[in-house]
Amino acid sequence: MFYLYLLKHYRNKGGNFRNIVIVGENKSVLKIVSFLHDHTELGYRILGVFSDKKQNKKDSLGTIEDSFEYVISNEVDEIYCSMSELTNSQIKRFIDLADNNLKVLKIIPESKDDFTTKMDVEYFDYIPLLSLRRIPFDNPVNQIIKKLFDVIFSLVIIIFVLSWLTPLMYIFVKLESKGPLFFKQSRDGLSGNRFVCYKYRSMYVNEVADDVQATKEDVRVTKVGSFIRKTSIDELPQFFNVLVGDMSIVGPRPHMPSQTKKYAKTVDKFMVRHFIKPGITGLAQVRGYRGEVEKNEDMENRVKLDIFYIENWSFLLDIKIIGQTITNVFKGEQKAY
Repeated sequence: MFYLYLLKHYRNKGGNFRNIVIVGENKSVLKIVSFLHDHTELGYRILGVFSDKKQNKKDSLGTIEDSFEYVISNEVDEIYCSMSELTNSQIKRFIDLADNNLKVLKIIPESKDDFTTKMDVEYFDYIPLLSLRRIPFDNPVNQIIKKLFDVIFSLVIIIFVLSWLTPLMYIFVKLESKGPLFFKQSRDGLSGNRFVCYKYRSMYVNEVADDVQATKEDVRVTKVGSFIRKTSIDELPQFFNVLVGDMSIVGPRPHMPSQTKKYAKTVDKFMVRHFIKPGITGLAQVRGYRGEVEKNEDMENRVKLDIFYIENWSFLLDIKIIGQTITNVFKGEQKAY
């Protein structure tokens, strides 16, 4: 830490810099230029920009063609190339230029939304293929770890909790309202396949339960239902869903088909959530994005967190989410209604 502290101050005073040139000009390039100018402690010095557009005359060093000679003739450490402004042949020339002159080459995509930080490269024979999204669950070892944890944890809850809780819930639910103990609803799961999701019934039997999401002070919710919803006890039967393989303990929450149909059209990358099994709890839920969707932004933030979980899964992350879920149950949550 002391070394990094000294290095930061040394760079701020003009030392230990890597010289870079940027080829191309678009919004992403301008943001990078602005970012590096504001963060001199990172150790980058921008020598200038090469572009055929010549919009930024202040930092312009010439055209794209001029950049090849400049890189060879000057002390350039790294080359940042904008993909949108270069042809395939020009990109190949820059790759050859970097390889043959010991320069680091970095490619700037046209939009940050086109790529993720978890891209992966695989080969068919000697032909490289760029996979835009590497999912940890594609690894068989990770699949086994998560599956074993799901089965063992769900068996423990079913044997030691649901075995005595279910008879009690039957009495409390039946005393207040007519209808079955379990509420069964169709949800969208892995690869968009539908399954029957189980919950303890928390509402009076009504005809719109499969289409209308619960809202604050919903008149359909019973007194017992209000308590078990606030404490998330109503979700516990989903451990049966986990045991049979429809769900996982941690993952994106499954939605009703009507919600999937709606948000798949209005929220970008909504369907990415279905690359893995849905969960009883998830990263989005412990971060506050659970329950009623009041505005599109709620669902957008939920999807972002779900995608982050999918791309960055680890066993430790699952344990953290489960721990936070238990903490939230005792603390209470704003949207637990």
